[in-house]
Amino acid sequence: MHGPSPIDFLLEAYRQGVFPMAEDAAHEDFAFYRPVMRGLLPIKTIHIPQKLLKTIRAQKYAITVNKAFEAIIDGCAASGSKRSKTWINRPIRDLFVMLHHHGHAHSIECWTKDGKLAGGLYGLSIGAVFCGESMVSFEKDASKVALIYLCALLHRGGYTVLDTQFINPHLLQFGAYEIEQEKYEALIATEMNKPACALADIMLDHKLMESFLAANRED
Repeated sequence: MHGPSPIDFLLEAYRQGVFPMAEDAAHEDFAFYRPVMRGLLPIKTIHIPQKLLKTIRAQKYAITVNKAFEAIIDGCAASGSKRSKTWINRPIRDLFVMLHHHGHAHSIECWTKDGKLAGGLYGLSIGAVFCGESMVSFEKDASKVALIYLCALLHRGGYTVLDTQFINPHLLQFGAYEIEQEKYEALIATEMNKPACALADIMLDHKLMESFLAANRED
């Protein structure tokens, strides 16, 4: 008898409300975490700071979906001036690349006008839930722009939950909040079984963002 595949095992872990983290990039293994409180971001009503809104309206970056997944996760895993260490080790990285190739993990990329990767984010989608994993900027505000575009895509695609696992000062500026882990697990038990559009199938153009910004201002 064979056990579940690594992909099925990881998807089931997320369905149970837990997620993998390594101590740092050098560790060869990882553990699954179930926090006491769970971080979430509102999708439709995410707070967009005025300076960021101007950057988005100026269309400083070209946005794509799933065009550079490995470059984004490798950027998120790299240590640098803004992060001394990372929880993304090689096994987690390789698992998510597998998830990506099987259509479960997705990246949002921002590109400069001369075609340079400016940053982005990646995460995992199950049903109407998107589990955001990590963000990275190589150019100013690129990950923030990617986050707002992610919300626009999620809103258009019928997603209801944007999980951030934890909250931090960076996410608080966008309206991140916490709920008890037990409530999160009850929430995803329903929402992960709801249908939603694949992010790559949603038309990504200027009209998408304008429509989202109009809906965002309604509240």
